[in-house]
Amino acid sequence: MDLAAAATHPGRTTPIADRTQLYIGGSWTAPHGTGVIAVEDPTTEQLIAHVPAGDAVDVDRAVAAAKAVFGPWSALAPAERAAHLDRLHAALSARAGDIATTVARELGTPMKIATKVQAGLPLTVLKSYVELAGQPESTHTVGNSLIVGEPVGVVGAITPWNYPLHQIMAKVAGALAAGCTVVLKPADLTPLVAYLLFDAVDEAGLPPGVANLVTGPGSVVGAAIAAHPDVDLVSFTGSTAVGARISHLAADRIARVALELGGKSANVILEDADLRRAVKTGVANAFLNSGQTCTAWTRMLVHRSRYDEALAIAAEAAAGQTLGDPFDEGTRLGPLASAAQRATVRGYIEQGLAGGARLIAGGLDAPVPDRGHFVAATVLADVDPDSVVAQEEIFGPVLVVIPFDSDDEAVAIANNSRYGLAGAVWSGDEDRALAVARRMRTGAVDVNGGAFNPLAPFGGFKQSGIGRELGRHGFDEFLETKAIQR
Repeated sequence: MDLAAAATHPGRTTPIADRTQLYIGGSWTAPHGTGVIAVEDPTTEQLIAHVPAGDAVDVDRAVAAAKAVFGPWSALAPAERAAHLDRLHAALSARAGDIATTVARELGTPMKIATKVQAGLPLTVLKSYVELAGQPESTHTVGNSLIVGEPVGVVGAITPWNYPLHQIMAKVAGALAAGCTVVLKPADLTPLVAYLLFDAVDEAGLPPGVANLVTGPGSVVGAAIAAHPDVDLVSFTGSTAVGARISHLAADRIARVALELGGKSANVILEDADLRRAVKTGVANAFLNSGQTCTAWTRMLVHRSRYDEALAIAAEAAAGQTLGDPFDEGTRLGPLASAAQRATVRGYIEQGLAGGARLIAGGLDAPVPDRGHFVAATVLADVDPDSVVAQEEIFGPVLVVIPFDSDDEAVAIANNSRYGLAGAVWSGDEDRALAVARRMRTGAVDVNGGAFNPLAPFGGFKQSGIGRELGRHGFDEFLETKAIQR
């Protein structure tokens, strides 16, 4: 690792200015209070910037601005809304380099992934909504009724820290394309990239009040959004526990929610699979973004006849997950987002080993950089499907491997989870793989390495959430259905 070169990379050395204002009603404005949120670089453990800690008064102002402009924004012709979003796409595209380096600083994502995923994917999603926004209104007839979809109203978007701009774009772009207006609260750990988005919003000249930004603690700003009587739909991505709290706040006023929550996805490798490809791809998926990915395949299920061979490949692949500075070209695994997250992940590893799991790679004693919130890529074998590490979302670079003896047993283990967000199946017989995929109770399944599709509906079964994001299904999430009898 060339840490000296990483330390002098412009992305690391360029100062990040404090942001002292919120974006409400089409302009940068001072927050109601004087509190601030400190943003840390998890690689260096140094503070790099501050943003305002907004409050319920700021939420009231933002919601009022969004409500005031909802009528004219929702009444725009589809082509006009699409033109606004296209200008936003151009302004945001010009900031792609800054987006990648900002996420590398505030989250610790290695630059290769930050460029391709953290910056590139949100632009792809926004472009897809430019196209959807410009399509004619979709209607159909049932008997004497005309069925139409109308924008739901003001959307409160509360987003997580692990893919900060992508998660924002999945909500904000879909809502705006559908004709809704938005109040956004980004995650406290990674708010800086949201400011780059709203710089682009301002430059693109979106009508005042259409999109609003209020940073602040979830317990204050998030709760105020969820409970606000003029927020028509709350779209939240994050933990299942917080999603349940938001649901209660919204339910008290009979408001809609869209929730994308936790995951504990199974990667099912049948005995006739291309084993090396299936295991190496599975390891890379489990450790993407340092394992801080809700769709990560964190349970690897392998047919017992190939179990030992799979463990050897997994250990080899995990050893290639080089830890280091995100600005070092050789880094594959950056730090975890915070000291608290690191402590949580280490605690799960301890529990797994104490519960009888066998350490194959990584672990608590593996070498890590002296500074930063790092945990080595860890593989645990012989894991009980009912154990804590097989049931709970660890949200770090920890993969558990479980053997099975039949397709039926593999499906039973895969479905033995309160979550159902993603998963994978590998087999030399595609029909067999599809049959297993159809039996898995989860929102998405990749067969033999099928690529992520940003136009496909994204969301989960069970405690992984309610509703769908991305593509046409994500667009429709922000519509109400009306029947007009003639």
